[in-house]
Parts: sequence; structure tokens; C-alpha cells
Amino acid sequence: MLKKAATLVLVCASLSAWLGCGTTSSRFLYAAIPTSNTIVAYREDPNSGVLTQLAGSPISAGAGVQALAIHPSGKYLYAANSVTNNLSLYTISSTGALTEVTPRTEAGTAPTLLAMDSAGSFLYVANSGSRDISVFSIDSSTGALTPVPQTSGTTAPTGLQAMNMALTPSGNFLYITGEESQGLSTTGVIEAFPLSQGVLQSPVSGSPFLTGNIPLGLAIDSSGAHLYTGNKQDNSISPFTIQSDGSLSALGSAIGQTFVSPVSVLIDKSGKHLYVANQGSSNVAAYGIGSDGSLSLLTGSPFSAASQPSFLLTDSSGNYFFVGSASAIQSYTLSASSGSLTLVATYSVSATPTSLVITP
Repeated sequence: MLKKAATLVLVCASLSAWLGCGTTSSRFLYAAIPTSNTIVAYREDPNSGVLTQLAGSPISAGAGVQALAIHPSGKYLYAANSVTNNLSLYTISSTGALTEVTPRTEAGTAPTLLAMDSAGSFLYVANSGSRDISVFSIDSSTGALTPVPQTSGTTAPTGLQAMNMALTPSGNFLYITGEESQGLSTTGVIEAFPLSQGVLQSPVSGSPFLTGNIPLGLAIDSSGAHLYTGNKQDNSISPFTIQSDGSLSALGSAIGQTFVSPVSVLIDKSGKHLYVANQGSSNVAAYGIGSDGSLSLLTGSPFSAASQPSFLLTDSSGNYFFVGSASAIQSYTLSASSGSLTLVATYSVSATPTSLVITP
């Protein structure tokens, strides 16, 4: 009996680097690197947050691959190729390997952002060159994309060069951030669109809503009650309450930071904490989220990051946190109770990732 127990311990030890003993199977993390037209692929150890680059990675991708999205089933990955104005569909194998399904799907000019509803029924594509939104229905059995006609044609014009895009958890509203001319200057705005079966309706009353300048960061909480923008030029975070009709009400004044150039914001799985990648300060700030959506800087914040952090991600467990920075991806443990981040490891990449995604 003792020999069998010892053997089991040895087996678990030898397998822990691959799957972990007595835990869920590994997840796979993918990073878009547009300067090299590649996708870097890693296996995440669910017990430690350690990343191991997959054989064959980096993977050749479309020209200017800019944004990634993963289907809730974990079977399909979508990539927006900003130079060739199209989308790539990849199947994800049980080992994390990607296989592209051709031909690629045409989008608008310079697709740079992707958003998918929680059911995996629709894929929304922000085309920064043509300043419009392409929408596609998703075949759950194959991952194939079919264009969804909009009220004014094949795409829905926005008039904005989209900086970020997010859906409410219900999938009923789509929000887009950008800059709008105000006389001789520009100001940050948020456009809000009701959705019906993938079709963008007329903007909600009061849209666009004013926010800080250069609102590159955008996050919506899991209840769909609050929205936050990270405003790069103003070094601030703007909190909003989302009304039942999709309109936005400013939740007090913008939160001024001493940290420089917030470019990405993320709410953790617990819904208790908001994280901000401060590109100019090379750190990640963490805020507690009050029941009313208000923010307060956490003890121990900010947390050090590699140079020029630009993208944030958590895995589905909520235990591990990832930061894409200039030439690096970093893995952290995340404490759901305190919100603190502890560095696990740093992994070099050839250039700054513009998108990070992870399988469920």
C-alpha cells in the first residue's frame, strides 16, 4: 500500500508541470504580435499560473494581426488582420495548437477590435479605417462566420475611429470609445448602441457621452451596472453608472491618478477590484470597487510591471493575472480577498502584444 502511495506521489509530481494533479486541465493563452504577424501560444499551468510556450509557437498569422477573441466553447479563436482587412478563424486542438480555417472572412477597413457576446452567438468587429462595425453570426458547430446585415447596409457606421469596444454581459448594449472634435480640440467620448440579434440600433438617448481624453481603457462589471474608462492623456479613470436604457451617468468626478498613461482597465472575476495598466509608469494600479461602483486605491498598489504595460487579462479561475508589456508577458497570482498581485514569472516576446486571450 505504501509503495502504491509513493508511486502516486511520483506520478503527480511528474505530471504537475503538464496538467497538475487533481485539478482541471490546462488552459491556453494566446498573444497577438502585429509587428511580426504572429500569434504566440502558451499552456497555462492551472495550479501555478506558469506559462509554457507551445511547440510551433509563434504561429504565422494574418498581416497586422491586431485583436483576438475566443469562443466560449474554447474550440475557436478569431483574429482581426488589420492590414488585409479580414478575419481569421482557427480551430483550437486539445493541445492548444491552432489550425486556420480558410478562406478568411472579409471585414471593413483596418479591423482592430473584436468583441463577442457571452453566448458566442455574435462577433463584433470595429474597423478603425472605415469607422464602422461589422457583425457576424457564429455557427457553434463549425465556428464559421456569416455577415449580419445592418440597418444602413453591410456595416454600421459609427463616425469614430474606435479606441476600445465592450458589450454588456446581457449582450443588449455595445459601447465604443474614441475621440470627437469639439471646435479646435478633441474630447474623449463613449458611443452606446442597443443591439437586436446582432443589429446595431440607433444610439441610445444622450449618446455619445463625454469621458476623459484618449479613452483607451474600457471595462464593464459583470452585473452590467457600471462602466469605466482609462483615459491616457488625462491620467484618469472615469466611472459611470449604466442605466436600464443603456445610457451612462457619470459616477462623480474622474479619478485622477499620479500614475501616467492608463491604457487598459480590467475588473477581476470577483468583481471587487479594478486594475489599470499605466503605460508611462510601468505599473499596474489596483482599486477596490464599492457597492455603488466607486473606486478606492488598494493598499500595496501600484504593482510593478515590465516596461510599458498595455494589456491585462485574467483566467477563468480568477486566480491568475497576465500583463502584456513591451517585449514581455508577465504572470501574477491574484488574491481575490485583498486584490494584491504577486509576480510568478516574466516571458519575453518579440514586441508588444496588442491582445491577450485565454481559453475557458
